[in-house]
Formats: sequence, C-alpha cells, structure tokens
Amino acid sequence: MSGFLPVTREEMKERGIDRPDFVYVIGDAYVDHPSFGHAIISRVLEAHGYSVGIISQPDWKDDSSIDVFGRPRLAFLVSSGNMDSMVNHYYVSGKRRQEDAYTPGGKAGKRPDHAAVVYGNLIRRTYRDVPVILGGIEASLRRMAHYDYWSDSFRRSILLDSQADLISYGMGEKSIVEIADALASGIGIKDITFIAGTVYKTKKPEEVYGGIQLPTYEEMKADKKRYAESFLVQHNNTDPINGNVLMEGYPGGVYVVQNPPQRPLTMQEMDDVYALPYMRTYHPSYESQGGVPAIREIKFSLISNRGCFGGCSFCALTFHQGRTVQVRSHASILQEAEALTREADFKGYIHDVGGPTANFRAPSCQDQLVRGVCKGRQCLFPKPCPHLEADHRDYLQLLRSLRALPGVKKVFIRSGIRFDYLLADPDDTFFRELVQYHVSGQLKVAPEHICDAVLKRMGKPENAVYEKFRKKYARLNEELGLKQYLVPYLMSSHPGSTLKEAVELAEYLRDLGYMPEQVQDFYPTPSTMSTVMYYTEIDPRDGKKVYVCKNPHEKAMQRALIQYRNPKNYELVYEALTKAGRTDLIGFGPKCLIRPRREAGYGGGAGESRRAAGRSGQAGRGGKTGRNGQAGRKGQESRKKTIRNVHRKKTGK
Repeated sequence: MSGFLPVTREEMKERGIDRPDFVYVIGDAYVDHPSFGHAIISRVLEAHGYSVGIISQPDWKDDSSIDVFGRPRLAFLVSSGNMDSMVNHYYVSGKRRQEDAYTPGGKAGKRPDHAAVVYGNLIRRTYRDVPVILGGIEASLRRMAHYDYWSDSFRRSILLDSQADLISYGMGEKSIVEIADALASGIGIKDITFIAGTVYKTKKPEEVYGGIQLPTYEEMKADKKRYAESFLVQHNNTDPINGNVLMEGYPGGVYVVQNPPQRPLTMQEMDDVYALPYMRTYHPSYESQGGVPAIREIKFSLISNRGCFGGCSFCALTFHQGRTVQVRSHASILQEAEALTREADFKGYIHDVGGPTANFRAPSCQDQLVRGVCKGRQCLFPKPCPHLEADHRDYLQLLRSLRALPGVKKVFIRSGIRFDYLLADPDDTFFRELVQYHVSGQLKVAPEHICDAVLKRMGKPENAVYEKFRKKYARLNEELGLKQYLVPYLMSSHPGSTLKEAVELAEYLRDLGYMPEQVQDFYPTPSTMSTVMYYTEIDPRDGKKVYVCKNPHEKAMQRALIQYRNPKNYELVYEALTKAGRTDLIGFGPKCLIRPRREAGYGGGAGESRRAAGRSGQAGRGGKTGRNGQAGRKGQESRKKTIRNVHRKKTGK
C-alpha cells in the first residue's frame, strides 16, 4: 500500500483500519525513508500484513499523548530514534545541544532524556497489560547492564527500567516479523523466549537452555573488573552462528536473557527491504514547521551495505549490526539511483554509496559464513588476518555502473573508507578510481591518532599504515594531475592517551603542516569496548590497567594540543606542555609549538600563538590556507604586522 502510514485516527480510518495491530512510538519525526529504522520496521510489518500507526514524539508529560490510536491489537513498539537520546541531546562536555536534526524545524527538546525508558513507562501507566517491545539503537546498546556516561552510573538493562516485555535488538527485520506472527497466533508475550535477536526477562533460569551465566548486576556494580569480564563475554557472542544465550541476574530473582542475534539478511532479503514503498521523505504535516533537517544528508545517498568487521573499540556497530557484512545487489541499488535522478531537486550528484564502512562489500572471509566470526580475534586488527579477502572489484563495478547512469554527473563516497583494508587489496585499481572520480575535493578518513599505544586501545592499525596510505594518496593525486586533500579525523582523550601522547600528536601535526578544523573528544557511548575501558580503567581484551583521562580540564588540554595554533588555545597548550615536561616546545625554534609568555620578553598571551603560527612560513598550513602554498608568506606578513603593533605599544608611535 502506498502513502504514509497513519499518524492520526483520521488517517487510520482513511486506510480502512479500525484498530492497528501495532502502535509505534518513536522519538524522531516520522520520516518514511529506509535510512530511518522506524520506517524499515513499519514497512516490513506492513508487507507481512500487519497495520501500524505512528505516534511521533509524544508529550511524555501528558498520558493522553499515547492514546492517539487507542489500544493496539498486538503490541506497542518503542524506539527513541536513530540516535541514543542522550547522544542526541548532549555534547561530550555535558552541554545541551541547541538543535535536533531529527525533529521538525531542527527544534531541540521534543523528546525526553532516556527516551525509550520514559516512553515505556508512559505506555504502562495507561495500558498495563499490552505488550511493549523496544527496538532501535538506544534499546539495542543498553540491552544488558551498562555504564551511562551522562549520569556517571552503572545502570540496569533498559528492559527492566522501561517496564517493557521484550527487546528486538540489532536491525530487527527478521525478529520483528517472528514476534508479530507469534503474537498473532495467540502466544503470550511472556512465552516469546525463543526468537533470535531478542532479549526477555524470566524468573525461571532453569528453563533457559545452554545459557552462559554472566556476573550479576550487583556483582558488576560492586566490582568494575567483573563488568569488564562480562563485557568481553558479550563481545565474543555477537555472532548468530556461534553466539551463545547470555543470562544476567538481578535482585529479586529476575534474569535478563539475551538470545543470539538474528541471522544476517541475504542479498535478496536486503533487496526486498529496500524495495518497500517508502515515500522517501518526511510526513507532510512537518512542512509548515520547516521540514526535518536530517533528510538533507541522506536524500541523495545510497545504502549499499550494513555490518562491519573493522572492529574499532569506540564503535558500537559490532553490538548493533554485527560483524558480518550484508549487501544489496547492483540491480537494487541502480534502481534506487535511477529513481533519485527523477527527483525534481536532483542536481546530478549522488552524495554517498556505502554504509558503516563504504568499501566493505562482502564478508571478510568465507569461513565466516560457515563458522561465524572468530571469537577473540579481529579481521583487520592488529594486522589483516591471513584469511582476509580484500577485494574491491564488486564495489568498483557498482560505482562504474552508477557513474554511467543518465543524469548522474558525479558519484561521491562520503561514508568511511577503511584505509587498511584498501591497502590490503593487491590491486590498486579501486584506489586510483576513488581518487579520480569519487572525491569531492577532500577525502575524509579516520586514523584517529598517531601513537601506536593509543591506536592499540582504539583497535586501529599502526600509524605506519596510515602513513603509507597518505603517501600513496598524494602520489595518485599527483599522477592524475589533481589537487585533492586528505582530512584525517582525530580523537582526543581516548583511553590510553596521556598528555604525553597528546603532545606527540601535536608534533605530528606540526611536521605535517596541518591543523584540524574539527576535533572529536572521546565520547563514552553505551556498549563499546572503549566505554568499558573509560568506566573500569581496564582493557577487557587483556585485563590490563589503562590510563583514562576523566578530568574535564585535562580533556580540554588534550583537545587544545591538537589545535595548538588556535590563539584561543594558547593558555591550555602552555599549561599542557609544562605539565608534560615538554617546555622545549615553547620558544622560537622551528620545532616549537608556541612562543613564550609576555614575561619571557616577547609580547604575550594569545597573540603569541598567532606569532607561533607565522614562524618559518608555517602559518595555517592546515585548513584552507596551507593547502594552496600561500600560508608561509601570509604568516611572515602577519608576524611583521604583529611586531610593528608591539613596537607601537612600547614606544607610543
């Protein structure tokens, strides 16, 4: 059936529905596009004969806001949205964000903190006996006991705090249909304990077949080491083939039980999901409010895959989408691309073709499909596995086909490119065509850091690998007569990074002649290896103690060092270099990061970092000025001007 799903009783009646099978409560605006989880789940249910009504961003302070459609026939579905609500609301500093791209008009404050918990309890106050099923990223990553950065506390499974009956974790297309079929057949929600990709609660642990007993919530709360041990077990049981049932005990004899993940979608199943009749935009009721900003980023982008075997410690994809890469067929993607070219506002540019990692278009090896992913080993870290099949031919052919479509001027790749996987491919045809056809002036990649000790904790390749990639990228640009730039994403304050490593990163940027315009402080989001390290100060993989920067002022210093040329950062950089015992980097030499203070006899304050930027023709070589070779001359002119100003102040002339 075409058209938007109903958001009011009137729209429900127009569809001939007296009572919906499911009412889906979501923290985002209703956007009927396959980049939004609520759209996929709703359309999948509809394709299997179930009706769904959407309640978007209900007023959680008003119990009647949940009663738009009345009592659903089968269950309430609940999702906080495409992001964890706390990440959506707050910067890592704790400051509240002023905009929300998933809300009409970008207005902030339309959903509560810990939205899935609040919505679950909102439903329970009115409908005590209707099944409540959680899904989406917030529920998926908080399905077991976890550390919550924003409250700095160790929280119970979201299943308990929300008063829900079941969690459908991961992407959920298969599990939600099995849940719907079970409910429709008359099986009670408390008896649905057998579906892959779900989490349920029980007081009868003896009835759980083959479950691994994790440390109890009370044990983990009392001893952080026990939580690190538990997380490693969870980390090693995220595969549908070799994953085990996991059990976590709580006071009162309650157990939260996690079944193994749902099976990956086949190519045909992926094609079927993306061929459903999405309207591909937001509900028209939002037009008067300025639309939904998030649509701009994805309207002319194509999702080609899901899942990631990259294994970055700070990424939650292993817990949510799994390590097995699933892909759509070329025909499916090309059909969607052709539809994009017919859009009235299409300008000829496809903004992205990818997924979590753009250049993963197949499982890492064939063994993975038979035995599951390896427990205790990663495909790319610390070195590419000997069984890794690094092959870009399929992705290359897809991109060539997209470039050849009538009306397509350019196809960009803006999803992450895993550069170590790219280098593992002995054929550099893809690398060459990436540079030649698919970069829009600059290619963004994520080395994250340059110190191998920190990279080890991040699950990233050694810096030598990035250096090899950087040099090859520059060489290919030169051979092709192009001037395109490499923009590295860098992260400050990740577990394992002390001021020493932060200074080393600043020195690397100095030698590279680059100052990043953006820096990401490490953000401890639920259920990542890095977040567990942050909370426990232990690396679960080897049990070793890890230095963790938690002091806000030290975090500010580490961040400032990466942008040491910014005049606003002078005092923080000066303090960081002093505390790190690296005052040798304060001075006038070519290796110095900043100039001395005023008392050293050369001006002072923030103005000194401006002079530091101007030294030896180095000014501003990162960002826009350094790339065109003009920064040195501008830096010298700036320095002369500053010296003249100082002279005027001293002499009065």
